[in-house]
Amino acid sequence: MINAAIVGLGWWGKTLVEATAGSELIRFTAGTTRTLSPEVTAFAHAQNLQLAESYEAILADPNVDAVVLATPHSMHARQVIVAAAAGKHVFCEKPFTLTKKDAEAAVGAVRKASVTLGLGYNRRFHPEMVRLRDRIRSGGLGTVMHVEATMTFPNALYLKPSAWRAHKDETPAGGLTPMGVHAVDGMIDLCGAVDHVYCQSFRRVVEIDADDTTSILLRMKDGSSGYLGTLTATGPGFSFQVFGSKGWVRLEGMTHVAGASSEERRMRLFGTCKFQPAKGDAEVWQAASMDVSRAALEAFAKAAQGGAAYPITLEEMVHGSAVTEAIVRSAASGNVEKVT
Repeated sequence: MINAAIVGLGWWGKTLVEATAGSELIRFTAGTTRTLSPEVTAFAHAQNLQLAESYEAILADPNVDAVVLATPHSMHARQVIVAAAAGKHVFCEKPFTLTKKDAEAAVGAVRKASVTLGLGYNRRFHPEMVRLRDRIRSGGLGTVMHVEATMTFPNALYLKPSAWRAHKDETPAGGLTPMGVHAVDGMIDLCGAVDHVYCQSFRRVVEIDADDTTSILLRMKDGSSGYLGTLTATGPGFSFQVFGSKGWVRLEGMTHVAGASSEERRMRLFGTCKFQPAKGDAEVWQAASMDVSRAALEAFAKAAQGGAAYPITLEEMVHGSAVTEAIVRSAASGNVEKVT
């Protein structure tokens, strides 16, 4: 059993704690947060969390085996580095970092300390993504030509100007960091490394200083292409589709909508699925309900205890940050940008 501390007790930090209820692999015993409110105190009491005054206090606690970071992504690299130096395993919410340089520094610290690093791209763990991966690798879709995703939610319509996600320095390229990086990770997992990208991102309706309409073109190193669209001020939805020479698969579902129940945010990310072969009738089915947040945290706990390695490799984590950096750079420059 891994004893973990949650760092950041906003709505997603609370969701992660709730995801581990009854787990035999990981449990949250402590936590810390920047803003200590009566609501946070009540939540900690209900979840039997010992609240610490600071991140440093968490790292100094010998009873804490691992830290789970549900903090602004601009803080991730430093927090991972100091946690690794303290001998703590680290589970980091996405996106990992906004630059390749920061990702390499964090991964270097983890390797030096020989601790486990997990990353919260929880959609990888859903059986439908596993099934799609197996179908591609077995040749069931033939040659993959194109992959595309659209991710939308209304969250930016309700953000207060004081919220950290309401500022472009924390959420460059609109919905990329809160949503789109999940799809980028899925594309890396299924299609391999990304070579170059082009992004257009702008604000249409929201009042905060952040983009709400973003579209991205990607070219993979294997020659296939990709598209990702994110909208942060419309109805919620998720679509992920892979087109191959033998047919296509589309997975539909939901995004993490602020204010939705914890169960919905954890369990209902995938819904209707369809396989349309190049010849023959389509197959349509409904995805199973699964707590992907729990699955990701338990995979991290197994790896931290010497079990199977966490399925997202350190190299993929660094590459994901490099792709994110190139997308943000393209949104600013208006040019096609190479992923370095």
